[in-house]
Amino acid sequence: MRDSSRLTRRAALGLTAAALPMAAATPASAATAIGGERLARDGIQTNGATGLPKKLTARSWLVADHKTGEVLASYRAHQRLAPASTLKMLFADTVLGKFERTRTYRVTDADLADVPSGSSMVGVKPGITYTVHQLWQGVFLRSGNDAVHVLSHMNGGIARTVAEMQAKAEDLQALDTHVVSPDGFDHPGQVSSAYDLTLFARHGLHDDDFGAFCSTRTANFPAGGKKTFQIQNTDRLLTGAYGLRPYKGMIGVKNGYTSHAGNTFTGAATRDGRTLLVTVMHPANGGNEVYKETEALLDWGFGKGSSARAVGTLVEPLSEGGASASPTPSGGAKGAPGATGAAASSSDATSPWRLLEGAAGTVVLLAGGAFALRRRRAAVAAAAKAEENQGS
Repeated sequence: MRDSSRLTRRAALGLTAAALPMAAATPASAATAIGGERLARDGIQTNGATGLPKKLTARSWLVADHKTGEVLASYRAHQRLAPASTLKMLFADTVLGKFERTRTYRVTDADLADVPSGSSMVGVKPGITYTVHQLWQGVFLRSGNDAVHVLSHMNGGIARTVAEMQAKAEDLQALDTHVVSPDGFDHPGQVSSAYDLTLFARHGLHDDDFGAFCSTRTANFPAGGKKTFQIQNTDRLLTGAYGLRPYKGMIGVKNGYTSHAGNTFTGAATRDGRTLLVTVMHPANGGNEVYKETEALLDWGFGKGSSARAVGTLVEPLSEGGASASPTPSGGAKGAPGATGAAASSSDATSPWRLLEGAAGTVVLLAGGAFALRRRRAAVAAAAKAEENQGS
């Protein structure tokens, strides 16, 4: 279970949230650049290293060091795009610590009634009793929207879970993200960015359970009675499926696909004690292309990218002392004071997932960003109040 003091700090932020209008998620002006001014620029951003892959077709991508939080290279890091099932990382960041893994739950028809048609499914059935551990295997391995919805209903319902996910995104300073559904399925206005998805992965990998689930290759899933069937992780760089070889040192994290979003993927790999995070969104071609481009960026990061100097940073959560963004009235980028250097926490020798905490770096919010954030918080509070008045 997560530290209750962390939950208290998050609640103290006063960040309630609910589904917002599309216009609130995709403003026509006032771009947001958290993590550094260069991350708001168009074009490839890198510093002090050469040899980046030449045939990258993704609409957005980012390479970062997990330990330090340094962004080593990026392309349109804050472009808002449909995240597909990579949004399940935020779902896990929000809900994973709430229920003991051994807790059991008997699924009802109502738990599955709101699963969108065409969803990826693990095979959860009404009338069968599952452990929380098994439901999370369904989420991480098979990207099962059915498992997500069951856990969401256990958490108080879809609307409450969406509200908590949006509040979590605010705490993580993932301000490109607008949550409409907990499963990442296509809905108008549901967006995220390569930067935000990388934040979700980095935060999640500090949790032992998150890391263990996303690195699991296969599991036996209940089929009723004593029967089970095997499920396999859909991360092809982890399993080596569909003609790909397993990537050396791969430890997760989450892939996603819908017909609207195309392919998205955030992957993490460790070599020689160094862990890199790569997010690739919407490459030109489907199939294995998102994995091939991720692999190419990981190869660069472990190779020529080892000499790269940071072009930005993955910021720390507000509830854990991260420096909050500040507005710039002139419309230009201006760095707000923030912690720099390596803020260390001890590593758990028994678990490769207890990675060292990175430091918060400079964070930037371009003109209008703070105003937009205040409007977002006012809108979500009003929506939550309206929903409460309706007795839902």
